[in-house]
Amino acid sequence: MKKLLALGALILCSGVAVAQAQRAPVPTRPDIQRPAIMLAPTAETAPVPVEVPVAYLVDLSSGQVLFERDATRRFVPASVTKVMTAYSMFKLLGAGTLKAEQVVTVPRVVEELWSGEGSSMFLKEGEQVTVDQLLMGTTTVSGNDAAVMLALTAAGSLPGWLDLMNANAAELGMRDTHYGSPNGYPDEGRTYSSARDLARLAEAMVTRYPQLYSRYIGNHGFTWRGITQANHDPITGRVDGADGIKTGYTRQAGYTFVGSAQRGDRRLVMVLGAVPNIPLRNQVARDLIEWGFAAFDSRQLLAAGARVGQARVQGGAADSVALRTASPVLTSMARGEVADTRMEVHYRGPLEAPVKAGQTVAFLRVSAPGQIAHDVPLVAAEEVAEASLFRRLRNGLVGFVS
Repeated sequence: MKKLLALGALILCSGVAVAQAQRAPVPTRPDIQRPAIMLAPTAETAPVPVEVPVAYLVDLSSGQVLFERDATRRFVPASVTKVMTAYSMFKLLGAGTLKAEQVVTVPRVVEELWSGEGSSMFLKEGEQVTVDQLLMGTTTVSGNDAAVMLALTAAGSLPGWLDLMNANAAELGMRDTHYGSPNGYPDEGRTYSSARDLARLAEAMVTRYPQLYSRYIGNHGFTWRGITQANHDPITGRVDGADGIKTGYTRQAGYTFVGSAQRGDRRLVMVLGAVPNIPLRNQVARDLIEWGFAAFDSRQLLAAGARVGQARVQGGAADSVALRTASPVLTSMARGEVADTRMEVHYRGPLEAPVKAGQTVAFLRVSAPGQIAHDVPLVAAEEVAEASLFRRLRNGLVGFVS
């Protein structure tokens, strides 16, 4: 029977303390319940006034949360809902199920119900438009009609599209999210999300579909049928390295924003929710992401492929398997600060054979005084096949005698 074991011996790895324990295997970004916390590398606090109820800033290069306030609170995302519509389209385009150059004809229902309703691409019945143009209209000018048209094109019906959106949210581990519309139009609270979930969605867009992300996110404006509209994103063109991602507003939701910026090897993702007015949202968006770059340095603790302990294996040709890092292990440290960093290996053990080489079987929790701990995946360094019949009999006998 599997048991959770306490922390074991402390191992020194590249001058950094590494402890080993056995805990449940987790996905790339495991859920950890944490209290609201602000990281302040100096006496100053992060530039997020109390009037902003929901805020979240994560450094994707390290996986470390730099700032969070009520990160799991469910709120109405408004047009930020369209980020999931865009991501769902990215998946279909990436799989070849749809083509960007595919031409579709706008039906009467889309013009009657959605053209000119809130943010709009102003689609007209009978117009022919490509999937590429609809995606641009959704991500750049927040067209409610464009998002609905994408849904009908991809799934044939809104219920079918919503099923796909919610399935994608579940696959990403967005536990505090549900979609009741493709565009975030008020739907009596059926659509909701959280800052942590939206950051996870943004990370998936950036890392899984970088070419589609660069094409459809961060454009300054879009023209359709001679109508040119600007992107209202508050950081693109104003913050170095910024490329979006999406604003949102309804009376119920307030002002929301999901944004990202990259400088060198560092990419930050930020989420603001339920902000009371545009000037405050825009100012905090710019200040917070600038603070994230200015106040923290990204430092490498371990190289990709570094071995950091082992995990016990049950029923295998070997009794244990070495663990290694799947990618470089980084930490975001307050600039100029030298802090003791601790790394702990966690997994639920013993692992069940067979174990494949490269399979994610554990995670490494990185922590330092005054920082929010973050987790990175560890993979099996080699394959462990199932034990032969003779070995299983021998192991059983040894277990019985002991």
